[in-house]
Amino acid sequence: MRVTWWGHATSTIEANGTRLLTDPVLTSRIAHLRRRRGPAPRPEAGDCDAVLVSHLHADHLHLTSLPFISPEAALVVPRGAAKLIHADSGPLYSDRCIEVAPGNQLRIGSLEITVVTAHHDGRRLPWSSYEGPAVGYRVDGAPSVWFAGDTDLYDGLAAETGAVDLALVPVGGWGPSLGPGHLDPVRAAEAVRRVGASTAVPVHFGTFWPIGCDWLKPELFLPPGDRFRTAMAEVDPAVKVELLTPGESIEVAA
Repeated sequence: MRVTWWGHATSTIEANGTRLLTDPVLTSRIAHLRRRRGPAPRPEAGDCDAVLVSHLHADHLHLTSLPFISPEAALVVPRGAAKLIHADSGPLYSDRCIEVAPGNQLRIGSLEITVVTAHHDGRRLPWSSYEGPAVGYRVDGAPSVWFAGDTDLYDGLAAETGAVDLALVPVGGWGPSLGPGHLDPVRAAEAVRRVGASTAVPVHFGTFWPIGCDWLKPELFLPPGDRFRTAMAEVDPAVKVELLTPGESIEVAA
């Protein structure tokens, strides 16, 4: 399996000839946020068989990025997201949606996908009535991977997700505070321990920051990656932490 991190929660998972793209943000700006590290993802980032969207927040379901995605790609989205996509972008995109909820299973190409729970606010917000469950995804090929989306720790995480080889785990955010429903580096390390991953890639940090706020709590921009690696070494030193830069790839064996 080859995994490429494009920044924030956007990653390509490629195995057995199938390419999945998680929470695609393929531009340099999300409303008041701008990309502060690395250029926007290369055009090939949008080349995929399916998109996996974890929840409706704009930094995960980024409607402006939809035109940069392969026109044949399925859009796997939380239940309720298709209405939002239809209202904003029309049937060209909403007709490609496969709506899911925790417990659902589907097959994309050669990969089996299980939808798992994420403890996070699934509403679109702000000024929007659209909502749906926040989810994560377990992808089974060879190896297996857990894409957490946005979540906090919850009882039953290990039982629902099962043991995986690789964890794409959020360790930070995009601003000077980290609200409820998120993992910080220490809780992210505990989440990786619970799902039994042998390799972990920290994501959801060090990419976007509010315009004009570069000076505000810079310790929450890049340091969460190193803090996660330190926390992981304390929780389970056998886990290999791959600290990537946007656009960098790794290969993981089962």
